[in-house]
Amino acid sequence: MARVLITTELPPGSTDPLSGHEVVGAGTDVEAIVCQLTDRFDAETLDRYRELRTLATVSVGFDHIDVDAATTRGVAVCNTPGVLDETTADLAFGLIIAASRLFWTVEADLRAGLWTGFGLLDRLGRDVHGATLGVVGYGRIGRAVARRAAGFDMAVLHHSRTPTGEPGFVAELEELLATADVVSLHVPLTASTRRLIDRRRLALMKATAVLVNTSRGPVVDEEALAEALEEGRLFAAGLDVYEREPAVHTRLLAAPRTVLLPHVGSATVATRTAMARLACESVRAVLAGEVPATCLNPAVLA
Repeated sequence: MARVLITTELPPGSTDPLSGHEVVGAGTDVEAIVCQLTDRFDAETLDRYRELRTLATVSVGFDHIDVDAATTRGVAVCNTPGVLDETTADLAFGLIIAASRLFWTVEADLRAGLWTGFGLLDRLGRDVHGATLGVVGYGRIGRAVARRAAGFDMAVLHHSRTPTGEPGFVAELEELLATADVVSLHVPLTASTRRLIDRRRLALMKATAVLVNTSRGPVVDEEALAEALEEGRLFAAGLDVYEREPAVHTRLLAAPRTVLLPHVGSATVATRTAMARLACESVRAVLAGEVPATCLNPAVLA
């Protein structure tokens, strides 16, 4: 029996794979940890857990964990890809529609009593059907968004680090940004994707375009995005992630034609339960001497 630290409350039933192990909510004398995105595990933090064998995060993103430091210390790091793809794609496409049709802006007007009746030229958004969608990052979630776009008769382009060999691939990001009516971001946060969408690249987008980000906040320069929205150089934006969560840039909060959500891309009962259960299953596997399917550094288990 091993001691397993769980840093946050998990959905009911998700810890079932840990049956037979001692689950604790505090302490450093543990062999395994189940954590979340807001828990930072750098080299210094990892050194506090001298008996640690595995660290599983209830997330796809793992930039809050120093995987190299964990590998050096013989700690297997696991994440939870796959189980949240469709749910996150649902939300991303919801943001595409909500931002394009100005849902938040027009609802706010209604609630504030600013709607005085039908006006032919009032509160005009942009059509989603028939538009060109540019998917940046063509992994599981990006592909799921592309499938949804097909149902809206959208032309779908995509860009990724390596050629996909599939129809719609655009080798140069700048070309995709200049062409698309809607750009949806689905890249991991790495040194090369930090502020991938900066002031220069925002300037390449159409003034009628919409930007959606459900990947990681630091992929977008929020200051530059707010400026583009304020100056009418970008039609609208839909965001679920931010550079310095839970803080949101004050200019972005005040920017026009935005839909801002509090990082809820995977927030359904079924999906969050599946994510937590997968993290616990990965911990169980490592403790049992097995190689979990989602291990980021399986070499430490060899």
